[in-house]
Amino acid sequence: AAQPAPAPAASPPPAKPADPHDIVVTGRLGPPPGDPVEKINTVSFQAMQGVDKAFVGQIAMTYDRGVPKPIRQGLHNALINLSEPINFVNYLLQLKPGKAVKTLGRFAINSTVGVGGLVDVAKRKPINLPYRRNGFANTMGYYGIAPGPHLYLPLIGSSSLRDFPGRLMDLALLPTAVGVPFKGAAWGIGRGTLASIDDRLAIDSVLNEVRDNSPDPYAALKAWYQAKRKAEIEALHSRKGGERKPAE
Repeated sequence: AAQPAPAPAASPPPAKPADPHDIVVTGRLGPPPGDPVEKINTVSFQAMQGVDKAFVGQIAMTYDRGVPKPIRQGLHNALINLSEPINFVNYLLQLKPGKAVKTLGRFAINSTVGVGGLVDVAKRKPINLPYRRNGFANTMGYYGIAPGPHLYLPLIGSSSLRDFPGRLMDLALLPTAVGVPFKGAAWGIGRGTLASIDDRLAIDSVLNEVRDNSPDPYAALKAWYQAKRKAEIEALHSRKGGERKPAE
């Protein structure tokens, strides 16, 4: 007997129009822009937070509680006074002779009348020369060099592919240009230790805020650092006129 013809295959139902209110979930492939080594940075951040809580932070807090404020302030002033030659050179490189002269004036006044920079005489009336931080990383940013990938480095913290070599250049200026007494292990270790404690105290409130209130402390600290650095570079372009667009 003849076999019945197979029934035609049922046509697939028409595709349902996409609902504009549907939520499409996509995964992030790879690290976020500006942080291609995020995994390494995160591991470094977590390790350094453990070191900070157990060691560095404890030393900084002991220093803060145990050393009288006038002495701490004097040492802080001396540290920033030692950075004035760096600021001066970079204002020259940025073609800002007025600020360079003011920086040089601050350094001369505080190094003499201010007893080696222990007292910031220059910022007081009637002189009114406030401290303005500068550096080689700022000069690179001023001339349009972008920060590049974010870095979180042991013993240094947040940085970038632009800021890290700029920091090394800052640290090398006095030993290279002047030599003794700014050259040698004793100077480097002593200044580096004091500067690390001073810097740690300066960001204590930021670290506490990030640790206590952020679901992702690494991302929050990175965002804070990048915003701060962007603002510092943009401040160099604050004069009205045909300034070069700053690097973000």
